[in-house]
Amino acid sequence: MLGALYENIDDKTSDSSFRRPVIGISVNRKDGLSCIAEPYFQSVVLAGGAPVLLPVTTDIAALASVVENLDGLIFSGGGDIVPDFFGEKPVPELDGMDSYRDEYDFLLLRLAFNRQLPIFGICRGHQLINVAFGGSLYQDIHSQFSKDALKHSQDEARNVVTHKVTLTEIPSKLRKALNNPASPDMYVNSFHHQGVKDLAPEFVATATSPDGLNEAMEHPEYPVFSVQWHPEHLAVAGNDDMLNLFRYHVNKAAVFAEAKRLHNRIITVDSHTDTPMIFTDFDLCRKEGGKVNIPLMEEGRIDAAFMVAYVPQGERDDASLQKATGYALGRLSKIIDNKATCNGRFGIARTPEDLARFKSEGKKSILLGIENGYAIGKNLNNLQRFKSLGVSYITLCHNGDNDICDSAAGRVEWGGLSPFGRDVVAEMNRLGIMIDVSHASDSTFYDVLKYSKKPVIASHSSSRALCNNRRNLDDDQIRALASVGGVVQVCLYKGFINEDPEKASVSDAIEHILHIIDVAGIDHVGIGSDFDGDGELIGCRAANELIQITMRLIADDGGLLRRLAVDDSIAKIWGGNLLRVMREVQDINI
Repeated sequence: MLGALYENIDDKTSDSSFRRPVIGISVNRKDGLSCIAEPYFQSVVLAGGAPVLLPVTTDIAALASVVENLDGLIFSGGGDIVPDFFGEKPVPELDGMDSYRDEYDFLLLRLAFNRQLPIFGICRGHQLINVAFGGSLYQDIHSQFSKDALKHSQDEARNVVTHKVTLTEIPSKLRKALNNPASPDMYVNSFHHQGVKDLAPEFVATATSPDGLNEAMEHPEYPVFSVQWHPEHLAVAGNDDMLNLFRYHVNKAAVFAEAKRLHNRIITVDSHTDTPMIFTDFDLCRKEGGKVNIPLMEEGRIDAAFMVAYVPQGERDDASLQKATGYALGRLSKIIDNKATCNGRFGIARTPEDLARFKSEGKKSILLGIENGYAIGKNLNNLQRFKSLGVSYITLCHNGDNDICDSAAGRVEWGGLSPFGRDVVAEMNRLGIMIDVSHASDSTFYDVLKYSKKPVIASHSSSRALCNNRRNLDDDQIRALASVGGVVQVCLYKGFINEDPEKASVSDAIEHILHIIDVAGIDHVGIGSDFDGDGELIGCRAANELIQITMRLIADDGGLLRRLAVDDSIAKIWGGNLLRVMREVQDINI
């Protein structure tokens, strides 16, 4: 009997087809046991996932190690949430509270969200997610919501439907999971007396009960959704709609697993961050308020980030120019100094080969840049000083004309490059420093392409056709940049992504990436977040969330990348194109 069992195991695991997305399930705590009703993990198995039960502990290192190896997470049902977690005192009707389990669940949710795992909340899990993201709860529906409320704490068995819910009209993850049903009404079970009151910011309601109580919600950009009922018991009893919720979640987890695999294999580069600007003294190996640091890069599986010394445009007398040069050198030195205090977690990369070596050693890479050629002053020798420190690119200007060129926000002082600017372009070519035309006026852009003998980058610019901002590039510019072998690094600054900045989302950024591919081809697009320089979008707010872009590109409902070979295309977008330009520019023998 045992021999037959082993033979079956060997047969089923003889190739990689047995591998399934790993779905963690939070568990309950009762009488000294970490336990869970079997339908939770049975539903995951039926949906094609591999369930892992996560015992109740508040040891952060232990939970973080577990979460690191998950592809998705389900928050299960259970007792009431202690009202202290949402700033209220308990009402008498509360029962079965366990602050230790609450702490465990909130820690688990934070760790999972920091890594962008797909998250599915069920009953208590629905309420937990709402509280964690800033919403509130009815501690007791009948005493706080309505005396005439539906009986949400039913006496029927959990595999019996007890009341109707109505799906909201908006397109949603819930509707997609249910295969966009023709009728908005469906029947579910109900076992709770706490409920969602005020929805967490940015979350949207996707279903309600007849009495108006929220029954489902989701974030429109992050892979997070939840329902108030218990689909697991209905799913194992043969309700295909309820099983589809688990299938949807497992499919999202499969996408996340694929994104992790890709990030492990390719080199991922964010071409523009302003992190040095926001600190006087800072430690890149701690989360200290910025959007880019080594812990965040580790969580988001990002290999490399360009950190620029941003120099605000000022007066152009000799003293001001010297001050600007000194400021840039000081900012760059601060970045370099961090390496000595970071226990070997990152290196200062000067070449594409450095990035590959650091990745093989398990380190992150920081590359140096300067934003605003104002830092050069009127002295070409400063370019050699910057090159010696490790500067890989210089943005020729910022929001104002300087001695090099006209800015997109300037007053057309030179009509493009100045005579000194043409010398700067030639010297940067000679030294192997990439020329960055983000922030440049249109006339400066075309002058740079005319005079540069090497490919040119736009380190943080987006498509003007999709968002009509003077800082973006129009389609003719994108094609022109591509014609000389350059690359446009899509910027995640909301004003460059959506003409209604408050609505700017990672979905919009994907549209910019796909548009540039459509205009110029897959070899001429990348990503430059502008994090810590006010870059952030709904659904992508820091370095740890950049893997969202990969997940979207893998899923790519439009199919563009599917036609181009997904793995190779994403490798090019996430750094391959930029590093190709970097190699060409640094090959000063060409």
